[in-house]
Amino acid sequence: MNCLFESIDFEENPVYEQVIADIGERGYSVVETFFSPEEVLLFRQMLLQKYDKEAFKKAAIGNRINETVERSIRGDFILWMDESKANVTERLFFAKINDLVAYLNRTCFLGIIHKEFHYALYPKGTFYKRHLDTFQNDDRRKLSFVCYLNEEDWLPENGGELVLYLDENGKERERVIYPFPGRVVIFESQIIEHEVKPVLTERLSITGWLKTR
Repeated sequence: MNCLFESIDFEENPVYEQVIADIGERGYSVVETFFSPEEVLLFRQMLLQKYDKEAFKKAAIGNRINETVERSIRGDFILWMDESKANVTERLFFAKINDLVAYLNRTCFLGIIHKEFHYALYPKGTFYKRHLDTFQNDDRRKLSFVCYLNEEDWLPENGGELVLYLDENGKERERVIYPFPGRVVIFESQIIEHEVKPVLTERLSITGWLKTR
């Protein structure tokens, strides 16, 4: 990412700057302090509340124009978030996302003008096979974003780890990221293939994408 400070009244955000540096260097960033523990707990409670009361649907592959449900590829259940109808808790989430987008657009000229997010719940035994977060008929996704909402005592042996497949000097390397609560992962949607390994304990997250025109 090529970034530039535009004015003397610009206030540098160290968390966002680390995200920018990480993505510029390796294509992804793992952040432990993007949201506060209190916010993470609120998001988790909201997801579970909505899962109990609203119709999460079986996630599909492809985008909303051309999607099919394929259980051999992915097994999560999702509920799309609508910012225009966001409740108090969801407004906390979107406020931080919008702040990040404004920062990236101002410092890196990414041209992000759209975003889409959904709650995601992986039941025990489900997974999402290796894939790329862009489509043949839509390549607007620039950055993928995942915020994990698992329980505080989440252990690596619970499964559900995210695996990024990275190209390092022509050689493929796997980067394994465990879904510890509050951890945020941001990576380049058009470049980094990834997968979710089989889940042994119910796995919760908010997942989404920052998109260009």
